[in-house]
Amino acid sequence: MERTGSSGRLWELQSERSSGQGGAFATLPDSAPSGAELRVPGSLAATVVKWPVELAQDDSWRMESVLSKYENQITIFADYLEEFPDTDELVWILGKQHLLKTEKSKLLSDISARLWFTYRRKFSPIGGTGPSSDAGWGCMLRCGQMMLAQALICRHLGRDWKWEKQKEQPKEYQQILQCFLDRKDCCYSIHQMAQMGVGEGKSIGEWFGPNTVAQVLKKLALFDEWNSLAVYVSMDNTVVIEDIKKMCRTLSLSADIPAERPLESLTASTQSKGPSACCTAWKPLLLIVPLRLGINQINPVYVDAFKECFKMPQSLGALGGKPNNAYYFIGFLGDELIFLDPHTTQTFVDTEENGTVDDQTFHCLQPPQRMNILNLDPSVALGFFCKEEKDFDSWCSLVQKEILKENLRMFELVQKHPSHWPPFVPPAKPEVTTTGAEFIDSTEQLEEFDLEEDFEILSI
Repeated sequence: MERTGSSGRLWELQSERSSGQGGAFATLPDSAPSGAELRVPGSLAATVVKWPVELAQDDSWRMESVLSKYENQITIFADYLEEFPDTDELVWILGKQHLLKTEKSKLLSDISARLWFTYRRKFSPIGGTGPSSDAGWGCMLRCGQMMLAQALICRHLGRDWKWEKQKEQPKEYQQILQCFLDRKDCCYSIHQMAQMGVGEGKSIGEWFGPNTVAQVLKKLALFDEWNSLAVYVSMDNTVVIEDIKKMCRTLSLSADIPAERPLESLTASTQSKGPSACCTAWKPLLLIVPLRLGINQINPVYVDAFKECFKMPQSLGALGGKPNNAYYFIGFLGDELIFLDPHTTQTFVDTEENGTVDDQTFHCLQPPQRMNILNLDPSVALGFFCKEEKDFDSWCSLVQKEILKENLRMFELVQKHPSHWPPFVPPAKPEVTTTGAEFIDSTEQLEEFDLEEDFEILSI
């Protein structure tokens, strides 16, 4: 469903749309055929429409025309509708375990509580004249949004928070949703992510890999004062404890001193005011670890360690998928990964007159999809959230116990900053006159950001 060529852009647009609130497919009647008997409708015998698109900004109408042609037709695949098997095995979802045989409803409730971001159409053109739909190219951006949204839910509502359809939710939940609406003034919108991607060498409408999305989120978070996250993206498969603590430890000072200043900014005059003047605080950490777990396919030696990450209480899942198809992985059952799929095109949703967002299309109420872990593309990014310093210390202990015990380690965890690396400088918001999402209003304003090298090898 993504770009498969680099000169004349070839896009594969799958005819997908939401058939109702909260689901990717129509609800089947009781008399519906079994999974083995499901057939693709005759009008969609070729279930994937290939359409050459040179995605210049004035060509976005071509993509829209293809989507509108098929917007009323639904393709049903048996594996999309497969229920969980009747088994005594445990299912792990973002650090929580469920006994499938006796807790299936609890499991499905836990999964449906995750925010589900999909392709959207009919939003305002990106950059003013760019595409008004991300169908065919925005799946990894949507997966990045889902991982970040899970971090924000843990930050404000807690991992055990549950979502119920039509039930009034805390105001923080609505604030989180509004961070991701498809508008240029929302800090993590498709507009902001696509335009910030220009600074990573990605044209608007070009497919992102896991590492690129991680770098984009790190930079956008600098403008997000409400959530106030520290985003650390590991380099060279290595997580440096010293650097993370340097970035996350801040000063909560008295009223006459600005809050949340880095520890190294503590001056002699401030120190002279004594312990009542300040105390050390921890800035909530979003830790993203981009990895390459093989050349053309995942190396089986990493499978157990990869699955262990979903058991950690700090888990935010993983970004990855199959070649050119991005998914948000949230857990596993046996050797099958459980994921949320962004490849459903829904209509843009905006805030209502009362300032709230209708959230029915932001939660997937159908059983989640699964895939064998060995079918995973080796380019992935693991995510973890540590609200407090003790959460990070606990994560380090778990990594040392479960990940570093392997002979071929999935990644490294070191105490000190490697001497052959450039000095670590915590990311800081550029000095600009505008604030927040308004800053990234055109690609010309991205010059203040350093270009990060994208090491990913994308399968063709």
